[in-house]
Amino acid sequence: MKIELKKLNALQHAVLPFSEVIDLKDEKMYGRNPFQSPVYVEGEVSNESGVLRLKGSIRTVYSTECARCLKPLDIPLEAEADMILSDDPEAEEEDDLFVLTGDSVDPADVLVPALILQVQMTYLCKEDCKGLCPHCGADRNVTECDCESRQIDPRFAALRALLDNDKGN
Repeated sequence: MKIELKKLNALQHAVLPFSEVIDLKDEKMYGRNPFQSPVYVEGEVSNESGVLRLKGSIRTVYSTECARCLKPLDIPLEAEADMILSDDPEAEEEDDLFVLTGDSVDPADVLVPALILQVQMTYLCKEDCKGLCPHCGADRNVTECDCESRQIDPRFAALRALLDNDKGN
């Protein structure tokens, strides 16, 4: 949804509210498409004594999996933004400044990056998740496996054999 700013520039202290549902199903992150739920965007664009400002919020569900046991997770995500809109192409990039490329603004262009910044690299199903056994793949939260708990890296097997020989002598 594009918001035309010409009307807003003409009126001092004018406010244009916006509310929409956007689709981010094709947005890729870490090789996946995690935004399969609707994305809700709402807020307002205002003219405050000649300064255009966009205030808004965005919320959705981020679909991922536990970093240890690979259990599917749905994480509620939410972000807010309060940005000054500038049409000066020479303006410096700042945290609270959005440079316009025309006479309109799409609130999603401002709010989606704020949402993506809320995404963490990894998520856990629970803080004490035991993960998967690296040898048999069993979920250690559900069952205990019979794999030896102290596996030796095969690259060090020759060293282990030397240590075993020294103990035997």
